[in-house]
Amino acid sequence: MAVHPAKSADGSSEEKRAVSMAEETTRGIGPIVLLGPPGAGKGTQAKRIVERYGIPQISTGDLLREHVKGGTGLGLLAKDIMARGELVPDELLYDMVAERLRRADCEQGFVLDGFPRTAAQAGWLDAFLENEFFDNSKRGKCLPIVIRIDVDYNELLLRLAGRRNCPTCGRIYNVHLQPPRVDDACDVDGTPLVIRNDDREDVVRERLQAYESQTRPVAEYYEHKGRLVSVDGNLSADQVSQQIFRELGIHAVANVRS
Repeated sequence: MAVHPAKSADGSSEEKRAVSMAEETTRGIGPIVLLGPPGAGKGTQAKRIVERYGIPQISTGDLLREHVKGGTGLGLLAKDIMARGELVPDELLYDMVAERLRRADCEQGFVLDGFPRTAAQAGWLDAFLENEFFDNSKRGKCLPIVIRIDVDYNELLLRLAGRRNCPTCGRIYNVHLQPPRVDDACDVDGTPLVIRNDDREDVVRERLQAYESQTRPVAEYYEHKGRLVSVDGNLSADQVSQQIFRELGIHAVANVRS
């Protein structure tokens, strides 16, 4: 005999309640900060979070390009600074990030990729969210969750230093993880593969060391606040996504009920 979903007194089914819970979870997502070294797959996971929850992905690099291209006041200031070979100061980045977070599409939440990069930036973000974002949000107070994608150092070397590019079609290979059928030649057009300067092993080691020294204080800042969650980035992209979605689900339910 067929078993039908249990009906509540008002006639709603378990399926409807499941949909309602999913919608409730989305409402409770709030701000998400992604941390992880080069090669950890932050970009891939950020896009999957965006697709699943319908919230925007925000990076300071994109914001800089947007303001410079649009000729905004902030963009003109940044353009002049970069033309002099100087780093864009935090205060200018803060203004760009604040302007972006005030837009309507951030009300349910957002994914920050590449920001904050320092403990000072993390402190500014907390202050902004506490003093402005939460006060004006229809959702109410919702603390950010910080997800760090952990990957073994040797695995990162394989992922980054093993990259090879086809200069003709742009296809990317990895001599360790996804090699071409013929050594050093593109499967599509046979063009000799090249190594980008950023993918040279000595450069990769410098990038990883720089990340570790710069980002450790950020992770420690959030860990002390009890908001840091680590996931195993050595697994496949799908398995990493499963871990992230599980943590986000727990976080969202807690926010909705608080």
